[in-house]
Amino acid sequence: MTQQAGTVKAPSAHHYRPKLVRLGQVVVSRFILGANPFGGYSHHTIQRDAEMLDWYTMERVKECYRLAEQAGVTAHVGRADNFIIRALREHWNEGGNLLWIAQQCPGVGTLMHGVNNAIRGKARACFIHGGEMDHRVARRETREIFGAIRAIKDAGMAAGVAGHRPDTLKWAADNLELDFFMASYYNPSDRTKRPDRDYNIPECYGPEDRDAMCALIQQLPAPAIHYKVLAAGRNRPHEAFEYVAEAYRPGDAVCVGIFTKDNPHMIQEDVDLLEAALAARGK
Repeated sequence: MTQQAGTVKAPSAHHYRPKLVRLGQVVVSRFILGANPFGGYSHHTIQRDAEMLDWYTMERVKECYRLAEQAGVTAHVGRADNFIIRALREHWNEGGNLLWIAQQCPGVGTLMHGVNNAIRGKARACFIHGGEMDHRVARRETREIFGAIRAIKDAGMAAGVAGHRPDTLKWAADNLELDFFMASYYNPSDRTKRPDRDYNIPECYGPEDRDAMCALIQQLPAPAIHYKVLAAGRNRPHEAFEYVAEAYRPGDAVCVGIFTKDNPHMIQEDVDLLEAALAARGK
């Protein structure tokens, strides 16, 4: 895929509203709110992680949820941990309606612990973390994946997996019946030795990874949720969303994490940029 210079401008006269797509039987906005900043996962430095953790109190997370809903966003990808469960529970009790797409991940515990947290927290969809999948597929330790996906489906949730490597999602497409795939544009760190990030090794965001993943997305048999599209803030938003618009297939979605300390209008601005880029291509 050819990278193009940023030319799409978000309209000044009005705001876009994200269109809806379907993940299995779950209908969500095609712009989905991410949660890495809520947990202090900046993918930059330990200091930046701490800044995010200090900023995102429970009240500021809920404020972010409200801003997302005001922008037409209906779904949130968040870790299957107690903080996200509590934040969403308070949001719902206060009248909010965001749907939860739960992320099972190494920091939460075993595969089934994460799935059970998703069930307990009333998630509408659940997927296995990209590092976990990369690690298990690379080491051919995939037996537990089948049981976790079956449990997700048995609970009535849409089921998916994430991956930072095209080979991971190719294996999943060949071996699992999934409702969606979480497709990372970048493979910033080696997860073959451990499923979580090694903070002693700098992350790498190469354009060749983005090209390879977007080529693989065209072959996936279910919707893809494109994520890490901004390379954790390293890419210019205009350029990033134009690239997304080229790779985007009807029915796909895009997940973006938001740090409102940097820009309190970031959610609506990102929605506008994505929807403007897609509209320019008739998508």
